[in-house]
Amino acid sequence: MTTDIHLSPGDAIRIAPPHGRRAALFILTFCTFVVGTGEFAIMGMLPEFAASLHLSEADAGYAITAYALGVVVGAPLITILGARLSRRELLLGLLVLFVAGNVLSVLMPTAGLVEVARFITGLPHGALFGISALVAASMVEPSRRGWAVGRVLSGIAISTLIGAPFSTFAADHLGWRVAYLIIGVFGLVTCAGVWRYIPADRPNRTNSPLREIAALGNAQVLLTLLTAAVGFGGMFALYAYLTSVLENVTHVPEWMVMLFMIVWGMGMLAGANIGAWIVDRNLDLAVMLALGGSAAVMLVFPVVLHNTTGLMIDVFLVPTFVTALGPALQTRLMDFAGDGQTLAASLNHSAFNIANALGASLGSMLLASHFGYGSLGIGGALLSVAGLLVYLVALFLLRKSGATEIRQGIG
Repeated sequence: MTTDIHLSPGDAIRIAPPHGRRAALFILTFCTFVVGTGEFAIMGMLPEFAASLHLSEADAGYAITAYALGVVVGAPLITILGARLSRRELLLGLLVLFVAGNVLSVLMPTAGLVEVARFITGLPHGALFGISALVAASMVEPSRRGWAVGRVLSGIAISTLIGAPFSTFAADHLGWRVAYLIIGVFGLVTCAGVWRYIPADRPNRTNSPLREIAALGNAQVLLTLLTAAVGFGGMFALYAYLTSVLENVTHVPEWMVMLFMIVWGMGMLAGANIGAWIVDRNLDLAVMLALGGSAAVMLVFPVVLHNTTGLMIDVFLVPTFVTALGPALQTRLMDFAGDGQTLAASLNHSAFNIANALGASLGSMLLASHFGYGSLGIGGALLSVAGLLVYLVALFLLRKSGATEIRQGIG
């Protein structure tokens, strides 16, 4: 069955997947789970990764930055180059590149080459998430876009709940290279699932990359992306060094490190679902609660570093608030991106990984400057506040322009 899903904003047509919406949404969620695991795995196995390559943890953190930079570069580049492909074709090609990057990560012998492999693996990341969200939104009525996007993006949260802890376990017992090999295998499984369950939509061979790029001329699109690039950063400043905090400051037993990782994942899953629920009712409120709440709970982080129970509660609340931001910003981009839906959706995850690089780099700088692990929470809170200020500027400009409504785009 061939179905055209190149819809203009405001269209109410919904796409019927060949084997049902439930199966299609599942494979899209599984896609974000696998790719999310590939992104977050290194954060849980950073000590083993560093020891294997004879690096300090601060230097090993550059592999995280390399992946994030791959996302930043790949999201716009691949989306523009693939403007005339169908979304299903793009998903399949991107998954093949993702698998290849993970295999290269396994094979590369030196730290520098591993960083190159992680950069390559990051290239398809943003477009995979962005297109998955758009396809999901195209299968439901406009009033349920937040639910559909949240459902698919919850795969990222599940990756921290299940995928990243499993990768940490695999790295500890089998080595980090085996962990990446397993991720690559799951990438192949995802590719087969996309081939079978995602609608074989008609490619738009007449589409121009310039139509996608034109979306960047909209101030609301740019400010939404900037909100993501800054607002998500605090979460990564904490998460990148959470294992080190638990081992060096809180001094929890080894088995409890994985428990903390699971609690973090539960927070992300809760945030994705709560955020999606609020988005379908009040999108602006969802953004402000996410950023304001995350700033508050990050300020608590330095206070509870030596208290296992308090830290565990905070480790749940930080990702709960921050992850609630994802469905809101993804949906807002659909409202304002016009004909540049695919590029804008992909750039949201590029911005997310700018935040990844920003947060991890900020954490490295704070630790290298001997401010201590508690400073990660303060730095993270400042990033959340900065993201909130950017969003308030976007709302001010929107209301100043006299706009009373925003377009409802479904992809």
